[in-house]
Amino acid sequence: MKKRPAKKKIVKKKTTKKKVLKAVPKPKRKKTFSPAAKKEKPIGRVTHYFGNIRVAIIKCKAPIAVGARLKFKGATTDFEEVLKSMQYEHKPITRSKKNQEVGVKVKGKTREGDLVFAVK
Repeated sequence: MKKRPAKKKIVKKKTTKKKVLKAVPKPKRKKTFSPAAKKEKPIGRVTHYFGNIRVAIIKCKAPIAVGARLKFKGATTDFEEVLKSMQYEHKPITRSKKNQEVGVKVKGKTREGDLVFAVK
């Protein structure tokens, strides 16, 4: 018997080419400014509220005067009112100073941590 020549096995080499992903730039958003989009800075924060006499204690970050229109905003609070009376150490005052804690008579219910804004 004749020997058959052995078949050569052809092994194909797999080439692994790594795909290079190009970074796709994000589309730029147009910035639109409107009066409602402006962020107001709080002028104070409610540190305590006495419900039976409806008085809020406010730590002032800016001076507040009697007659100013204030907006109280919090998780469940959102109302505006004109400031009619203010007291510091049980004495009526007409203007508060920065970093002063004052008592303010309010009509609505506020909670600790609510922010106070000045409305123009």
